[in-house]
Amino acid sequence: MKVSEILKVKGNILYTASPDMPLIEAINIMSERDVGSLVVMKGGKVQGVLSFREVMNAIDKTTGSLGQGTVGEHMASDVMTIAPDTDINEIRRQMLERHARYVPVVDHDATLMGVMSFYDIAKAVLEAQTFENKMLKAYIRDWPAEAEEEE
Repeated sequence: MKVSEILKVKGNILYTASPDMPLIEAINIMSERDVGSLVVMKGGKVQGVLSFREVMNAIDKTTGSLGQGTVGEHMASDVMTIAPDTDINEIRRQMLERHARYVPVVDHDATLMGVMSFYDIAKAVLEAQTFENKMLKAYIRDWPAEAEEEE
């Protein structure tokens, strides 16, 4: 299964922020839209990711007062990106190695295509395994009678 297949099912709604956006505005967007991350974009290119992890770190650093902080001051800038044709097993491995919960998907021109979350991947794997299990059980139930008699 490829990342592009998961994105098709997930949909193409993307929420982004700019580095100069006030942090409190980004938090409001995340809360209102019930999303765990915003991809930070500048000039059409991915600059970083702001997730609840970075928000919590910002709250901790400022002892609860966000003040005039911006997204750019608090985003994760060492963000990993993946291509749409990446295999799901490869992205799972990379996300586990880097402790990444959200990974932007970019095409060969570095255009943002979507975001893969650990939840998206877990859901896709579960659905694929459930389908495979149903198919195997149906195959076993329909086992030809002659094959059993020959043994």
